[in-house]
Amino acid sequence: MKSFSGMCELIIKGGIQLSPNLLEVKNLTTIFQTDSGKFSAVKDFNLSIKQGQITCVVGESGSGKSITSLSIMRLLPPNGKVVSGEVLLNQRDILQMNKKEVLNIRGKSISMIFQDPMSSLDPVFTCGSQIVETIRIHKKISKVEAKNKALSLLKQVKIPHPETAYNSYPHELSGGMCQRIMIAMALSCDPDLLIADEPTTALDVTVQAEILSLLREIRDDLGMGILLITHDLGVVAEIADQVVVMYAGQIIEEGDTLSIFYDSRHPYTKGLIKSVPRLEQTNKKLYSIDGSIPGIDSMPEGCRFHPRCPLATDVCYKKEPNKEKIDDKRSVRCWHANKEA
Repeated sequence: MKSFSGMCELIIKGGIQLSPNLLEVKNLTTIFQTDSGKFSAVKDFNLSIKQGQITCVVGESGSGKSITSLSIMRLLPPNGKVVSGEVLLNQRDILQMNKKEVLNIRGKSISMIFQDPMSSLDPVFTCGSQIVETIRIHKKISKVEAKNKALSLLKQVKIPHPETAYNSYPHELSGGMCQRIMIAMALSCDPDLLIADEPTTALDVTVQAEILSLLREIRDDLGMGILLITHDLGVVAEIADQVVVMYAGQIIEEGDTLSIFYDSRHPYTKGLIKSVPRLEQTNKKLYSIDGSIPGIDSMPEGCRFHPRCPLATDVCYKKEPNKEKIDDKRSVRCWHANKEA
C-alpha cells in the first residue's frame, strides 16, 4: 500500500493535473420544504477528504451533520433538496449523476454506516444474507463466493463466531455485533469513502472503543477515507485527523485535531470543549452552553450563534461573518475569533 504522503501527492496523467482529494464538497446548500415555507438546513458547506484521512464533523443535535451526509449520499427525504453546490467523489459530481449511476456507486465507491444498527438491518433476513445481497448487487460472483467473502468480512470486523453471526437475525445479536455487521456490509465492495453517522452512539464505552479501533485499523489496512459524524468530542480526540465544527447548518470552525482542542478560536467550539466532563472536576458543576440551537425556521439574523455567545456585540447581531482562513489548514467563522470567551 502506498504511503499516506504518496497518496496525497498530485498525480499527473495524460498531461492533466488531478486533485489529491478523494472527496470535495463545494458550497453545498440543502433546503427543506415545510408547511411554513422553504428553509436552509445546510448552507455553503465546504469539505475535502484525502485518501487515508479521517475527518470528524462535530456539533450538537440539529446542527446539520446528518443532513450533510444524506445530501452527499443523495438520500434526503422527499421534502429535502440540494439547491446548489458540488459533491466530487474521485472528481465525479454525485449531484449530477442520474439515478442508475448513483445506485451503482452507493455501496461500491461510497458506503455509509447509519446511526442505529438495529433499525438499519432488515429484521426478516439473516445478517449473512444481507451482506451477500450487497456484494452481489455490485459484483458478478456466485452465492458461494459471496458467502465466503461475507464470512471473511465478519472475521475482519472481529466478530468472534462468524458462521453463527452469518446465520443470525439482527434481533439475536447485541447492538455492538449489529454495528460490526453494518461495518462489514459497508466494506463489502471495498469503497473509497466510508461515511459513519454516529456509529458509537448507542453502544457502551467498551464496545465504543472497539468500534473506533476497528475503524482505524480499516483505514490503515485499506487506505480509505472516512467521514465520521459525531457529537462526542471524546470520539473526535480519539480518531480524527481533521475536525469540522458545525452549528445551525454552517461550518463555524475547522482544522487539525490538535489545533481544535488546544487553540480553538470560535466561542462555540470553546464551549463544546469546556462541556466535556473531566475527572478532576468531581466537585464542580458541569459547564453547559446557554440556550439551544435554533430550528431551521427560526435562524437569527447576523451570526447564527450570537443569541448564545458570551462575546456577542452589535456587529454579531446585524451581519453574518464569513469563514476566514487562520492558516493553510484552519478557518473560523466569527467576528471575535481572537478574543477569549
